[in-house]
Amino acid sequence: MNGTTTSRILAGVSVPDTPLVQQALEYARRECEPYLFNHVVRSWLFAARLGQLSNIDHDAEVVAVGTLLHDITLNERFDGPRRFEVEGADLARTFSRQGGVDERRAQLIWDSVALNSTPSIGLYKEAEVALCTAGICLDVVGLKYETIPAAEISRIVGEFPRLEMKRRMTRCICHIAQTHPETTYDNFARDFGERFVPGYRAPSSVDAVANAPFEE
Repeated sequence: MNGTTTSRILAGVSVPDTPLVQQALEYARRECEPYLFNHVVRSWLFAARLGQLSNIDHDAEVVAVGTLLHDITLNERFDGPRRFEVEGADLARTFSRQGGVDERRAQLIWDSVALNSTPSIGLYKEAEVALCTAGICLDVVGLKYETIPAAEISRIVGEFPRLEMKRRMTRCICHIAQTHPETTYDNFARDFGERFVPGYRAPSSVDAVANAPFEE
């Protein structure tokens, strides 16, 4: 955590308490359904705790903003034209710049949001991006679930309950796959389209390579 950053205890976890973090919390509360707001807060708390338990040097304010804003476009209002993570990353970067964040930190926040559902990349980037990715993935699929003591996870979930997140998130992702399939072909939403959306058919990368406009 930055040396001048004040902190508070939230669901048993020490987190930064700055005007920027407070503004990010309000932004997330305004843009997210209750189940999704609880998800982004849990993701933040899990990310913070993973960093603390592993003694990872990181910018805690960047992790807070990145996790809190990572799903602000995951909703049935989504209108593209790019994948929801990229649209959200642009909004998060604009928010950060308006809050006085310098370009390096704003880029870390952009990466954290844009890569939030791509752990095969996000987990291997800067500490802030990796922690955001890990906290989000812990809450969605249980990645590194055993790293945080069970009592701590129970307290976090108790204070920010899941509110049928699996069902609600699946419905939301399927809506995006149905209404804007072109934004889902190269990301995890494709799996939901193929499993649940009638008529959904993603183009093949094999065909894209084979049909490239070159002789060989």
